Amino acid sequence: MIDLKGRVALVTGAGGGLGRAYARLLAQRGARVVVNDLGSGAESVAKEIVDAGGEARACLCSVTDAAAVEAMVQQTLKVWGRVDILVNNAGILRDKSFAKMTLDDFRLVIDVHLMGAFNCTKAAWEAMREQKYGRIVMTTSSSGLYGNFGQSNYSAAKMGLVGLMQTLSIEGAKYGIHVNCIAPTAATQMTQGILPPEQLNLLRPEFVASGVLALVAESAPTRTILCAGAGSFESANITLTRGTYVAGDPPSAEELVAKWAEVVNRLDEITPQYGFTQSEIELKKAGYVPPEKSEK
Repeated sequence: MIDLKGRVALVTGAGGGLGRAYARLLAQRGARVVVNDLGSGAESVAKEIVDAGGEARACLCSVTDAAAVEAMVQQTLKVWGRVDILVNNAGILRDKSFAKMTLDDFRLVIDVHLMGAFNCTKAAWEAMREQKYGRIVMTTSSSGLYGNFGQSNYSAAKMGLVGLMQTLSIEGAKYGIHVNCIAPTAATQMTQGILPPEQLNLLRPEFVASGVLALVAESAPTRTILCAGAGSFESANITLTRGTYVAGDPPSAEELVAKWAEVVNRLDEITPQYGFTQSEIELKKAGYVPPEKSEK
C-alpha cells in the first residue's frame, strides 16, 4: 500500500484532466495537495478533495510566471512546512505543420511545458535538498520521444523535459531526490477531437494516475521514462548502439557510410548512465588507454 501521509504534493495544471486525476489520487493516499492551474478549475478540484476528507489548497498562477511560482512554493512551505512531491503536468497545444508554425506558437509551448517545469522545479529544489527527500515527475510525451506530425513545438519541449530529468536525477541522487518522466496517453481536453470516442473511453486519466503514484512513492525509481495509457505501462529508454570504428585522420565519410549497418545495429545496445559514457566508449574504440591511478 502506497501511503503518502505526511507528504506535501504540488500538481500543476490540476484544474482538470490528468492533473485533476493526479491530485485526487495523491490526496486519497494521504498527501496534502496544492492544486495549481490558471482558472477556477483549481478551486473546484481543491474543494472536491476537501469534501472527500482530504487536505488541499488551490493556487491560481501560470507556471510561466517564475515569481508567482516561487511565491506558491514559499506559501506552501509556510503553511505546510515542506514540499515532497512535484508533478509538472501543466501544458498546452499549438499544433501546426512546421511550415506554418509561427515563432510565437513555438515559443509559447516551450515556455509552458519546458520553462514552466523549470520554474516549478527550481522553486522547490532547495527545499527538497534541505530535507533530503523529493519526488519530481516531468511530463514527456510519445510526440517528444518519437515525433508527431504538426507538433514540432510540443515535441521539442517534451524531449527537453527528458533531458532535464536525466540531469536532475543525477544531481538529486545524493539528496534523496528522485526524478522521473511520465508519458501519458489519456482522454483530456488536449486530445478531444484527435481520437474517436471509443478510444477515449479506454484512455481515462485515472488509468495514468496510477503510474504517477508509483513514481512519487517512497519506493519510486529514479531516471525512468514511464509510458502509460489504458491500463498499460511501458518504459522508454535513450539507448546507444555498440557502433563501429572508422580509422583515418580524419575518418572517411565513405567508409562510415559503408559501415552504416554496424552503426545502427541495435544488438547489445546500452542505456548510458551519464553523458560521458559516449565519449568513454568512443575513446576506447580509438585505442585510448586512460592512465592508471596512482596508489597512495
